Amino acid sequence: MTALRVLSAAMAPTQGAAIALFLLATNAPAQAMHHHHMAMSANGEVQPVSVAGLVIPDTTLIDQHGHKVRFYSDLVKDKVVAINTIFTTCTTICPLMGANFSKVERLIGDAGRKAQLISISIDPSVDTPDRLEAWSKNFGQPGPGWTLVTGAKPDVDALLKALQIFTSDKQDHAPVVLIGGNGSGNWIRTSALTPPARIAELIQSRLQLMGAPTQARH
Repeated sequence: MTALRVLSAAMAPTQGAAIALFLLATNAPAQAMHHHHMAMSANGEVQPVSVAGLVIPDTTLIDQHGHKVRFYSDLVKDKVVAINTIFTTCTTICPLMGANFSKVERLIGDAGRKAQLISISIDPSVDTPDRLEAWSKNFGQPGPGWTLVTGAKPDVDALLKALQIFTSDKQDHAPVVLIGGNGSGNWIRTSALTPPARIAELIQSRLQLMGAPTQARH
């Protein structure tokens, strides 16, 4: 299945069915990881799963603009964050996740000052800051609420292990998004292919716990 066909299916009204067909088309290890990390409701919708006890490292990485950032201090502290993993040469689920995050950033609107979308490259030896920036622009002009990061592979691997989303083979990575952050209660994990409006809703519900404004754009 080409990236264009996958992306078109994901943006259609029947997004849930398209996602289900997409997951069946992917390889078996990715399916196994997906079912391990997510739970399905009776009507087949992906439901968030609580993730307790995450300790977020303050790993030094490089964002898409070439700036050094500390993962916890600069991106997570005092914010609600949504974290996924991507790599720029991916032609299947990564374009879907990029399109989703681009839409989520627009949906959360002014609430984005206390929210941050973070995409971590799982192929840091290839994904330079320039590549990450160019990749993100495939989905529109990203704003300050979406940060893409790369870095030394050992540092990235250690961070992903701490976040419980590490996979040794980039081709086996699952479409997972972690949502939580400082002061927002326990983290949750759900499908990164969840419709953008639902991801935005999950972010906004945690912003309310922090007492942050949650006015969204439509």
